[in-house]
Formats: sequence, C-alpha cells, structure tokens
Amino acid sequence: MKIFALLFVSITVLLGGCATQDNSLYYWGSYEAMIYEMYVEPGNAPAALQITKLEEDIQKSDALGKKVPPGLYAHLGMMYAAEGKAGLAQQALLKEKAIYPEATALVDTLLKNQKQGVNQ
Repeated sequence: MKIFALLFVSITVLLGGCATQDNSLYYWGSYEAMIYEMYVEPGNAPAALQITKLEEDIQKSDALGKKVPPGLYAHLGMMYAAEGKAGLAQQALLKEKAIYPEATALVDTLLKNQKQGVNQ
C-alpha cells in the first residue's frame, strides 16, 4: 500500500511539474508578428489593418487583465498619424507616455514631429 501511495505522490509531483502557466506580464497578441511583417513585407501591413489589430490586442489585454507591451500605444499612434487622424495619434502617444514613463523622450519627439508636420 505504501508503494502505491508513494507512486501516486511521485506521479502527481511529476505531472504537476509539467503543467504550464502563463506568467507573462504582457499580452503580446499579434503585435510582434505584425511588426515583423511590417518590416519584411511592408505592403502586407497597411496602417488601417495595423490599427484594427492593435485595437483588438488592447481589448484582449484588458479582458485578460494584462498590460500591453511597451511600444504598442506608440506604434498605434504612428499608424493613426499615417491615416491622418492626428487627435487619435496624440491620445495614443500620450497613453504610451503615461503607461511607460521611460518612453517620454521618444514620445515627446514623436509629438513634436507630429505637431511640426501638421503646421507645415
């Protein structure tokens, strides 16, 4: 009987060690694959499609209670700017800055460039 109990405990421990749990801090969604595709085959990733995918990723990350990865809101802002949606671009860039303060220098530069582009 002791052998069966020991065997049961051993199997339980071994199988428990094989279990996987998603401990990632961020919900990456399609973001990484989209960035890769954008650089490898730029024509396959138009701004409108990227906006749709990024917005879906944001909704899914909220539903899962995870953060969006660094750069996602900045990228979304750049795609809004490419579509001529300056207000939405600014909102997304400011959200990136609020979530990731270490991105302040980059975001401030992007906002400055966006403002100069609008005024020219």
